[in-house]
Amino acid sequence: MKIFSQTKSLKILEKINEKARVKRIIRFMVGSFIVAIAYNLFLAPNHLVAGGVGGIAIILKSLFGFENSTVILFSNIFLLILSYFLLGKEQTKRSVLGSIFFPICVKLTADIGHMIDIDTSQLLLSAVFGGLLNGLGLGMIFKAGFTSAGPAILNQIFSKYFKFSIGKSMLCTDGVITLSSALVFGTNKLMYAIIVLYIISIMSDRVILGISDSKAFYIITNEEQAIKDYILKCLNHGVTVLNAKGGYAKEKQTVLMCVLPTKDYYRLKEGILEIDPEAFFVVTDAYEVFGGE
Repeated sequence: MKIFSQTKSLKILEKINEKARVKRIIRFMVGSFIVAIAYNLFLAPNHLVAGGVGGIAIILKSLFGFENSTVILFSNIFLLILSYFLLGKEQTKRSVLGSIFFPICVKLTADIGHMIDIDTSQLLLSAVFGGLLNGLGLGMIFKAGFTSAGPAILNQIFSKYFKFSIGKSMLCTDGVITLSSALVFGTNKLMYAIIVLYIISIMSDRVILGISDSKAFYIITNEEQAIKDYILKCLNHGVTVLNAKGGYAKEKQTVLMCVLPTKDYYRLKEGILEIDPEAFFVVTDAYEVFGGE
């Protein structure tokens, strides 16, 4: 059996990040353009603040007339600097592409409302379709192994220094930004923005895999120790070893069980296949997870 050190596990993760890199970058770019289209076509014109630096940009444009793309770009640069000091160089590197590329997409699609003849005055329709498009784009970004830059950095900082889960961190950061929009645009716009956030969360999860916040992996492999080391040392998640017996051959075997956030699904799936291409594993939705670290 292969026994992987921390260094070897990180090399596996680097190899996964390089795997089908061009295809993943294309998916990321398409997803970013879809999010930008949703932002400029449905959200920004109707002052629907669905959290993130894009929401901050909508508020600042209404108050001071700043360009949305400019606010997003400078906010992302500030957050990258903050990330470098608080999260480290390696963590920051993964956010650079999204931080720079998304505001470019927002700038390029700024006039899309003049090109596509859609009546966006109906707030409910704008909230629904804006949320669907935004969630679709974010799902593609996450599934490609990238992040949405600004909001992701804030969530990681909250998670690390305040010991919040990523879900609670998102609730805090996006919640504060969205709630603050009520002071500028009124409570009606706030209620529609909450609808947008809800639709985004459902749609992005469906694009990635299922609708739950966590996934449970059940793994049968000949490289048990290597996969355990990869999960424990590289992904920093726990793993449980279950004793089992084959129903046909009656042979004793072990099953590795691991529950982890949906955002880490891609890294674990590809890591298993990289270590043991012949591994058998099942992935299921884990709707409620209690206990553990």
